[in-house]
Amino acid sequence: MVKSSIIRGLKAMFAAQSVSLLSKGLLIVLLTRYFLTAEEYGLLFFAISILSVTLLFANLGLAKSAARYLAEYRKTDPSQVPHILWSTLKYNLVTILFVSAAVVLFSEPISRLLAEPRVAPLLVAGVGYVAFSSLKTFLSLSFQGLNSVDWSAKIDIVANAAFLVFIVGFLLLGLGPLGAILGYTVGYVLAVIVGFGVLYYKFYRPLNEGAEKETGLSKRILRYSAPLAVTRGAVMLDSRVDAILVGYFLNPVAVGYYMLGKQITDFVIAPATTIGFSISPTYGEQKVTDKLERAANLYETTFEYVVTLYVPAAVGMAILAEPTVRLIFGEGYLGAVPVVQVFSLYVLLRAIDKITNDSLDFIGLAGSRAYAKSATAVANFALNIALIPVFGVVGAALATVITYIFLVGYEVYLIYTEFSLSLTRLARTTAIVCLVTLGMAIPVLAFEPFISGIATLAVAVGLGIALWSVFASASGLFSFRRVVSMLR
Repeated sequence: MVKSSIIRGLKAMFAAQSVSLLSKGLLIVLLTRYFLTAEEYGLLFFAISILSVTLLFANLGLAKSAARYLAEYRKTDPSQVPHILWSTLKYNLVTILFVSAAVVLFSEPISRLLAEPRVAPLLVAGVGYVAFSSLKTFLSLSFQGLNSVDWSAKIDIVANAAFLVFIVGFLLLGLGPLGAILGYTVGYVLAVIVGFGVLYYKFYRPLNEGAEKETGLSKRILRYSAPLAVTRGAVMLDSRVDAILVGYFLNPVAVGYYMLGKQITDFVIAPATTIGFSISPTYGEQKVTDKLERAANLYETTFEYVVTLYVPAAVGMAILAEPTVRLIFGEGYLGAVPVVQVFSLYVLLRAIDKITNDSLDFIGLAGSRAYAKSATAVANFALNIALIPVFGVVGAALATVITYIFLVGYEVYLIYTEFSLSLTRLARTTAIVCLVTLGMAIPVLAFEPFISGIATLAVAVGLGIALWSVFASASGLFSFRRVVSMLR
């Protein structure tokens, strides 16, 4: 039953990620090559980075806390599910109202502080972006807690398809970065409409049979949301403030280079994001039923597949960064090449983080994770301030990679202490993967100087994938038959 639930969620999330990858990839290419200059592109994501920080205060840890209790109560007392949903939504609406008012009120002072007056109207227009992005997060995490990640996947598909249509539409009207923010907002609005319809008719109404709310339930949700809010704050500090600091110390063009590198990273780690989101509630269920050995085996297997996929992906990303940026995004973005190369290690670290961090929340270790995330976020902030003036935009990438090494190491340690993982098994797999990757990398590196166009770039990528497939299958690292049978 557990296996079928995980596979059903994985299928749905992979479908959503396919649509997401297609729409986001196409959108990035359209923005960089056809609609926005490097400066406009940087300005857009400078504003979005600021708006994403305000999202911390709109979301806090409420939705993730609700997801934890939904996962628990749907098994033990389903009649409490409507109370959990409604209480959390009310809290969320209050935080959204306050944050939206603050964004409008402080848009001008923020733009003056950052010495970028062009960002103020983008922040005001981004109020809708903040509100509906927050509600979409509430919906996605609620479906995750209800172990119905297929619905999380479906509203993701609605949002990402709408992003492509409406952002391009507004850009064709000549609205520039402002049009892009409006396009994102419309995409979130449509996803929220669909999501709330499903949540109400499929989950809320069928379980809303008049049962009284358990005493102290709302307080427990709020209490558990506190460490999650700290973690989320640390995530924002870690993932968005760096772009703001790049804009502050350098200029919007540098922000564009940095964000392009991060977006390529997000593109590459999408499968790991899917896996982590889909399996995380299962760890909580296994712990509640005291099936720790099964949980350990699930994590070990997931870790092995992620390392098998992402060590060669990281190496290939470093080797092919220059021709990829030059041929796909244009020579105006070649300044992003060293950022992409530094982020190649970040890809592997973030993939492991994606299959680990949510799991800690569902097994009750949100507090430990919050402390670690807070410490690394503060360290990342300090490193950004130290490294950006010296190394430019590459300094921001280096700061992120350095802090993630310590964060991911600690997260894996927490899982190890909870489930007693077999470190010998994980180390052996990692060593074999490194050897397989070496066999793949040498021919690709030799071919790289001959890349002159999209066709030869595709040949290089195909060569790497073919060599990896042969070596991974021959070494027993990856069973294609098993994966295909799971996804049928």
